[in-house]
Amino acid sequence: MFHTTLHKAMIIDRVTEAAMTPLKEAGFEGVESRHICPEEEAAKGREIAEKLGMRVHSVMRGWAEFNSEDPAKVEASMDLTRQSMRAAKAYGADDILLVPCRVGGMPMPEPWEFKIDFDPTTLHVKSVVDGDNSKFAEYIAAQNRSTDTSRAMVEKLIPLAEELKILIGLENVWNNLWVKPEFYKAFVTSFQNKWVRSYFDIGNHVKYQPPQDWIHILGKGLIIKLHFKGFKMNPDGHGGKFVHLREDSIDWPAVRKALDDIDYNGWGSIEESGLPLKEFARRFDSIAAGE
Repeated sequence: MFHTTLHKAMIIDRVTEAAMTPLKEAGFEGVESRHICPEEEAAKGREIAEKLGMRVHSVMRGWAEFNSEDPAKVEASMDLTRQSMRAAKAYGADDILLVPCRVGGMPMPEPWEFKIDFDPTTLHVKSVVDGDNSKFAEYIAAQNRSTDTSRAMVEKLIPLAEELKILIGLENVWNNLWVKPEFYKAFVTSFQNKWVRSYFDIGNHVKYQPPQDWIHILGKGLIIKLHFKGFKMNPDGHGGKFVHLREDSIDWPAVRKALDDIDYNGWGSIEESGLPLKEFARRFDSIAAGE
């Protein structure tokens, strides 16, 4: 039915035989590790995974503070990001997941109110809703500063990415930045570099726009990895909550078709807990089958 393949993974902390063996028995092919460790430890993790016929496919670097006004925090974020890239290389992974920064604590539009107008060259936002934007002036300024600082810091990481052959997968996980697909795509593609791509979380984007729309807009070749989790919208379509995979508001057959449409062959990491591993594997498989 589909010409593309989804590879099944879970997110874990340390890569140990005790952590990996139950996943192997449940039918998982690999893991994404949150554990940013010295290269020697990552190399041992790779050996464990390969002995089981599995892969550590990615390292979750997670939140950075590239928009901090404290230079020490920015440099600490850069150092940890570089460390995560070196760990990814030693794990035998393809990439890191990087959230460049976040903003909050100020008036912002509700998810359903966003209508972003931005300059395609500078990526500076002109407005975030229809009509009067004066109450969102602080947010617009914070968005623009975050875009500038994130672009500057990621540019500094590209030489190491090229050296290590490790992709930088940018994610905008509920950080209140680049919240519409056209804007997020413009941010990721602004680097014009094959080592900077999109790490797309299917569940995180439901509150802004159906994930199949995001996938089609991001298009062929931009998404390098996926996160899988469920999000259930409120009855009025405004807001919602995270729930278990397949107990959500996501049109998974439409998502699967969209992934096939853009020729996505790659990994999907389940980012949740609370169910038996075999049940998570079964639900992933049903999505992969287009059910």
